[in-house]
Order: sequence, then structure tokens, then C-alpha cells
Amino acid sequence: MFFLDDEDRALIDRRRGEHMKLGFGLQPVTVRRLGVFLEDPLDVPVAVLDFVSEQLGITDPSQVKRYTEQAKTKLDHQWEIRRMYGLEDFRRSRTSCGRGWRPGRGRRGMARRRSSSTRWPGCGSGVCCCRG
Repeated sequence: MFFLDDEDRALIDRRRGEHMKLGFGLQPVTVRRLGVFLEDPLDVPVAVLDFVSEQLGITDPSQVKRYTEQAKTKLDHQWEIRRMYGLEDFRRSRTSCGRGWRPGRGRRGMARRRSSSTRWPGCGSGVCCCRG
């Protein structure tokens, strides 16, 4: 679930600095797992941070703290990830509950589609990824 594939790594490798690579790398793996971007992309379990940092060959994962020094950085990266993976905003879709993200027509979606009766993590808490 938190594995970085070749496409992820190609995007990550465009970043300068280990803090940017690690911060960027956390976003696709969390949106793939949860179906939404985290408000704070660093709000992940230490095990996830360590696992992603190990995949990237980053020996000091604490550097990631610098990733959110500029709020615009995470937003720019989220837009790039949306574009690259074909994600759509539920708020702009008429077939949704109005919150969260769903896979678009891109080559592969970050979150898996589920039946309309399936509730995803976060439903009812203001961050919803269900299709129903």
C-alpha cells in the first residue's frame, strides 16, 4: 500500500532536497491509501514515514519537517499528483457525496473504486471518499 513504484519515483526524483523528495513521496502513498490528501501531509504514522524514506534512500527522515515551511509547496504538489494520476475532485462531480477524491480517467487511480454502498475511512467526519 505504501510502496513507491517507478512512476512515483520518477515524479519524486524531480524534487530537489531530501525533505522535498520525502514530503512529496508521502502524498501519493497516503492518497492511495485514504482516498484523500491529508491537510497536513506529514500527519502520518512514523512507520509510514520510515518506510517511504527507506525506499528513497533517505537516512534522516526528520528532514521532512522542512517540507511544509511554505504552504504553497504541498498544494502545488497535490495538483501535480492529481494531474499525473487522473484524480478528480468529488466536489466537482455530480455522482458523489461532495467531499474527497475519486479516480478519474487517468492511466491509474490512486484510490480504488468501491461499490456505492461501501463507506471509506473518514465518512461522516467531514472527509469522505465514498461514491454514495
